[in-house]
Amino acid sequence: MITLVAERVLDPSPGEARSLLGRELLKPEYLKDNWAERLLAWLDRLLGNGVDKAAGFSLASTFAAMLIAVLLIVALAWLLTRARASARVPVVKHTILTDEAVTAAELRSRAEAALAEGRNAEALVDGFRALAVRQVERGRLEDNPGTTAQEAARALSGAYPDQRSRVDVSALLFDSVLYGDRPASHGQAVDVLALDDELGSTR
Repeated sequence: MITLVAERVLDPSPGEARSLLGRELLKPEYLKDNWAERLLAWLDRLLGNGVDKAAGFSLASTFAAMLIAVLLIVALAWLLTRARASARVPVVKHTILTDEAVTAAELRSRAEAALAEGRNAEALVDGFRALAVRQVERGRLEDNPGTTAQEAARALSGAYPDQRSRVDVSALLFDSVLYGDRPASHGQAVDVLALDDELGSTR
């Protein structure tokens, strides 16, 4: 005679539940998706199960649970959007020394021509680049394409401690004009060219 044994109702203890969950998550199908997809799928199952079980609760309790679930999903979506946006933001390096084959004298000539024509921003940018390239030519600054204005300013402040504040201000002006689209005044461009003259004449 065959005895039929009814299946035991699944009601694991907390320890058994953790063990079952761990074994479930080790299955290959869970490893194919990324963590965000797995989390969204888990929330979807949780929400679905919550709707099925909500029939036994009062309307107020059901509404509160649903509201909390919706808020959690919205918060998760917002965090994922911010994370992806942050990952897409490129890191911009504001360089002063480039691969352009140009001498300090050529850059200075361009700066002076721009200044004479009232193109103050171009005069300031080329003037500060002329300053940096001149210091490379004199051996006071490393010839590293990709060097930023701030890196050049730190190196030059060590070589010319008496001019530290003027070098720092000129580097900040270079960045704000070239990369921050800020206007430059005639006086600011003249100051950068004057600094180039003073550093170039210092032994």
